[in-house]
Amino acid sequence: MKLPALLFIATAITAAYPLCAEEQVLNLYSARHYQTDEALYSNFTQQTGIKINRIEGKEDELLERIRNEGANSPADIFLTVDAARLAKAHELGLFTPVVSKTLESRIPAHLRTDDWFSFSTRARVIIYNKRTVKAEDVQNYADLADPKLKGKYCSRSGSHPYNLSLMASIIANEGEARAEQIARGMVDNFARPPKGGDTDQIKSVAVGECGVAISNTYYVARLLRSTKPEEQKLMQTVGIVWPNQNGSGAHINVSGGGVLKFAPHKDAALKFLDYLASDQAQRYFADGNNEWPAVDSVKVANPALDALGKFKADKMPVKNLAMYQTKAQIIFDRVGYK
Repeated sequence: MKLPALLFIATAITAAYPLCAEEQVLNLYSARHYQTDEALYSNFTQQTGIKINRIEGKEDELLERIRNEGANSPADIFLTVDAARLAKAHELGLFTPVVSKTLESRIPAHLRTDDWFSFSTRARVIIYNKRTVKAEDVQNYADLADPKLKGKYCSRSGSHPYNLSLMASIIANEGEARAEQIARGMVDNFARPPKGGDTDQIKSVAVGECGVAISNTYYVARLLRSTKPEEQKLMQTVGIVWPNQNGSGAHINVSGGGVLKFAPHKDAALKFLDYLASDQAQRYFADGNNEWPAVDSVKVANPALDALGKFKADKMPVKNLAMYQTKAQIIFDRVGYK
């Protein structure tokens, strides 16, 4: 398969480097595209002397590239967003197990696996139109399947990793039969066929096309921090609910990465992962996309996130999200959640 051109940043990566360069270079394949990551990478180089060569692209493009390169791949680290995509890299056999006392002590057990680690978190919240929907009617994800919301629910595609991860968490928490019942009710409540991204869902709720939708918190934070008058006005019409606060807690997803199986600079790669768990890197990594650090002791000063208030988060292990991804897709397909 011919892949679209990927964005090359820094020095072009070749298939091999001299052995003497083992500790002085790191080849990073990243699906993260945030301006604050520039400081993240430059600080790592300043601290370690290890130069980062970076290729950015879409997740599927990068995964296909790594798989096609095989044992000749120059890539040391793969970074991306969403547990589903990290799980896919694992399923393809692209990662290698990592042993690190730093990562084990700083990254909570439920946010890591044997071969990939979470470095920031985001929650999936319910957005509702204050004029047409009552907050008490949408306190749980399951409420989105309630017939009283007939014709009021907007969503992005059921095949999108964000929705697959959410459905995987519902399967893990409530069982496959109940998860299918909820998914079927959501489809019955569609205001329109699924389309667009999370920001589109928020705006559709704000203008009244829908009464309710789901969004990752960082999309909400972006709009809350917007300086555009029209977006500020839109956000005045919507309310935000932390779901499942009397049960499992709000669904949490992650950004993260791991060391690749054929990494030519494994020592440098491990140093980089350890660095991402440091206080300074955690702030850059998380706040660059309006997320929360994975390391509990690290705090970020983000007024938009603070405005969302405190909440109970689902502590489900990220490996469980990966475990139920396929079942989640089967359920969505079966109920017509396109």
